[in-house]
Amino acid sequence: MRQSTRLAALTAVLATAVASGAWAQTHGVTNTEVVLGSHSDFSGVAATYGISTINAAKMRFEAVNAAGGVHGRKIKLIVEDAGYQVPKAVQACNKLINRDKVFAFIAAIGTPMNNACFKEQFAANIPNLFPITSARSMYEPFNRLKFQAGASYVDQVRAGINYMVTQKGKKNLCLMYQDTDFGKEIVEGAEEQAKKLGIKIVERAAHKPTDQDFTASLTKLKSAGCDLIVMGTIVRDTIIPYTAARKDGWNVTFLGSAATYDLVVGAAPGMEGFYGMGLAELPYADSKLPSVTKFVKEYKAKYNIDPNAGAIYGYDGADLTVKGLENAGKNLTVDSFIAGMEAIKGYHDIFGGAEVNFGPQKHQGASSSFLAEVKGGRWTRVTDPLSF
Repeated sequence: MRQSTRLAALTAVLATAVASGAWAQTHGVTNTEVVLGSHSDFSGVAATYGISTINAAKMRFEAVNAAGGVHGRKIKLIVEDAGYQVPKAVQACNKLINRDKVFAFIAAIGTPMNNACFKEQFAANIPNLFPITSARSMYEPFNRLKFQAGASYVDQVRAGINYMVTQKGKKNLCLMYQDTDFGKEIVEGAEEQAKKLGIKIVERAAHKPTDQDFTASLTKLKSAGCDLIVMGTIVRDTIIPYTAARKDGWNVTFLGSAATYDLVVGAAPGMEGFYGMGLAELPYADSKLPSVTKFVKEYKAKYNIDPNAGAIYGYDGADLTVKGLENAGKNLTVDSFIAGMEAIKGYHDIFGGAEVNFGPQKHQGASSSFLAEVKGGRWTRVTDPLSF
């Protein structure tokens, strides 16, 4: 009788454990919460992106939480500042994986930083969602845990070079790029398109992300007779060499990826005529899109600063993540979440970006970008979406 009582009690305990999710629980998930993590940049060369990205992601998640969460779960976001440095990013990843036990990473910044974290992250079965980099390694080779929304740097660069060569008659292609994984993506895109068009890359100049003097690089490129310089740069290392070239009277065409398509770059003195590849409508307060002006107003009211391009990527990544959580249903596991992400079709963001579609073997949501030019201190679209 005593043994049967103990057995009944044990059965009741096990049943309670299973019902409460304590039995074989998914990391970062309880009945009331799902924990996400991000290694970002609040203090390094990409801080303008990192701060705005995380602000916008938090804004979206807080709105969801205020409405009751997703299937009764509030979304908690833990962010670590890696300062756009690989060693610090690896430390941040280790903390998020092993101490915080996050369910997924979202909006992690930087190509080399994401690449450095993948091995341990994927070994822990943690998805990587919408990193703040357009490198192909964010979705290639295919991995069920990788999701990226937009066109890769390679897609962007190829489209931009094709336009400049076929529509503007450019012939002498040159490269200025960071000597990092990010910069190498720009180089790969340029090499692929140059080969397709039958033109040569006549000169290259690499630099460190922290460099501030580009005199030697500009002299080298000018001596080569470049008429188009493709930039594997972000913000500061875009503004400094471009404005220096213009002050020196060199009016060669410069073309950047979406990493340069930012309000800070457009508004910087001396950036008139700079070209970049865009993925969506920038958050200008006087945008023609009511959804954008509404977003800008709410963002500024909340953070007392203007949003930049990073806010687009942070908000969209958070919104797509919410869609995936909704599609996953109440029984949230990594498998159900991946299925929920892959079920997203015909998604349109509030910024007029390209339509996003995922599938079981398709984890890059879109591949088109458009050419934009700095005019009067702001970015203006030059083309409709271009794709390869």
